[in-house]
Amino acid sequence: MSRVALRPARAADLPAVNAVIEAAVATWDLPERVKRLALPGYRYHTDDLDHLTAWVATDPDGRIIGVAAWEPAPPADCPRAPCLLLHGLYVHPAAQGRGIGRALLERAVAAARGAPFAGLLVRAQPEAAGFFARQGLTRLPADATGRRYAHRYWLPTDGD
Repeated sequence: MSRVALRPARAADLPAVNAVIEAAVATWDLPERVKRLALPGYRYHTDDLDHLTAWVATDPDGRIIGVAAWEPAPPADCPRAPCLLLHGLYVHPAAQGRGIGRALLERAVAAARGAPFAGLLVRAQPEAAGFFARQGLTRLPADATGRRYAHRYWLPTDGD
């Protein structure tokens, strides 16, 4: 990752953040109609910044090329509570493969370690499952709670 900066997201960043999300979702292996219908649920809004911690990655010209957001997870979702839920991690397709996703993930892990969280929980899209496995997260068994997250990953941050 050369000359990419990470910083907290601001409300003024949301149009660029959502453009990154839209570009990333466009690469998912889903029918176009499904992507179109699902996309509004992935976009971030000003209200989201009241509940989520979000960071952006910017290129040397200050353009946003990646975003990660996290929040405390409901205890019932955590393999060990309390845990932090990685709400989203997106890198613009043109910037993928340069360590940006890894740097954003490391920022979320640092947030989990800096607070009293037992670990970081990820509910990944199938396309991102390999990324999280390569970063050392452990795949969890299929979610028996009926929440329909087939690709869940866990990284303990409390030393266990």
